Amino acid sequence: MSTNTSLDEVPLLEVEGGGESDNKGGRRWWWWWKKVVDVEEAKDQILFSLPMILTNVCFYLITLASVMFAGHLGELELAGSTLANSWATVTGFAFMVGLSGALETLCGQGFGAKLYRILGIHLQASCIISFLFSIAISLIWFYTEPILLSLHQNPQISMAAALYMKYLIPGLFAYGFLQNILRFLQTQSVVMPLVFFSLVPLCIHVGIAYALVHCTTLGYKGAPLAASISLWISVLMLATYVICAKKFANTWNGFSLESFHYILINLNLALPSAAMVCLEYWAFELLVFLAGLMPNSEISTSLIAMCVNTEAIAYMLTYGLSAAASTRVSNELGAGNPERARNGMVVTLKLSVVLALIFVLALAFGHNIWAGFFSSSLIITQEFASMAPFLAISITVDAVQGVLSGVARGCGWQHLAVFANLGTFYFIGMPIACLAGFLFKLYVKGLWIGLICGLCCQACTLMLITLRRRWTPTDLSLSGGRENPIVV
Repeated sequence: MSTNTSLDEVPLLEVEGGGESDNKGGRRWWWWWKKVVDVEEAKDQILFSLPMILTNVCFYLITLASVMFAGHLGELELAGSTLANSWATVTGFAFMVGLSGALETLCGQGFGAKLYRILGIHLQASCIISFLFSIAISLIWFYTEPILLSLHQNPQISMAAALYMKYLIPGLFAYGFLQNILRFLQTQSVVMPLVFFSLVPLCIHVGIAYALVHCTTLGYKGAPLAASISLWISVLMLATYVICAKKFANTWNGFSLESFHYILINLNLALPSAAMVCLEYWAFELLVFLAGLMPNSEISTSLIAMCVNTEAIAYMLTYGLSAAASTRVSNELGAGNPERARNGMVVTLKLSVVLALIFVLALAFGHNIWAGFFSSSLIITQEFASMAPFLAISITVDAVQGVLSGVARGCGWQHLAVFANLGTFYFIGMPIACLAGFLFKLYVKGLWIGLICGLCCQACTLMLITLRRRWTPTDLSLSGGRENPIVV
């Protein structure tokens, strides 16, 4: 018996550890990964995040492609469209993304609590809010030229940017509706169809932009008009999908006047959520403005713009995980499972760090190639190489805070996150950036050190809120007694 037992154990020992040396490291790595990360949870979040990343990139490329088409018409057109796109993002598009953040709380927790009718009601309320704010923002866009001139921008470039903005105004309304529908679908974990509904409008947009810019008398004006048309095509496609698909029979019951009663409830979360997003966007844009005040402003501005764009692309990749954290947390809180919500957050944080490190490694080995996409100047390439270590830190911290911001939206803590962003960026980060950049003459490095300080303080503050705050769902009950409030 003892002999047979020992013989039976030999193959097992060989397979586990000593047999195939090539598999030994792989098996140990897999064992370690399973110990560190909930594999099933990580798999679900990755499958959720990838479509959200692709969707976000496709919609981002619609407006960027219009800038590219306009830029090929000449230097003035390039400068005007670039300035207009930045101004549109800061004053309008970022605000619309923020406003839709209320649905990540309301629809996410409502879906988890199986209060399905509430999702359609809050979607309509959020669309009404976006429409009203789009009217106000479009007035600002209409007077873009005098505003830019008051900010001491070049008169010719300001005129070109103002012309671009006027034809982009219809796209602002579409963008607001688009973000709301995306959140409505995201909170129900309907993400795979979004890849199709973003790729198709992007492909159509390239054709429309080319036709309007090169085949009609519109020329430069055709680029922003194409973006507006393509954004409306996206909205119509997604709206048709929501109305016609049977899977939304419970969450979309048609248009209802009842939604007007929930505008204030939605607004209480939408405004802080918009402030969260805008405060962070504005901090990055402020760095570009400060770089323009430095002695060698052309190189400083170009370098900071490259760093900001690199950071934005890195955040775009981790945005999918932020959306996953928001959806996972809000669904579980709505279902009355705060512990599962916390577990989902922990897994997302680990994935965000891994993704950020992969991006940082790619930047470390390919920073010269990446810099070459922006400029052929040897000086700028060398300066960007010296900025790579600072970018590595900011990208990693930004990935963590992105997930924590998603958790804040999922839990309905937007009002706390606003004060965190305001205090860390504008009372800590920007003052340090000014001191290090101008007083200590570290210039661009000093500006980015200030940003890193702001990001680190922001991440620590959000982490403190997450750890200390009680995880309770928002009251989502509708009047009329059809559904009950959530009880944990």
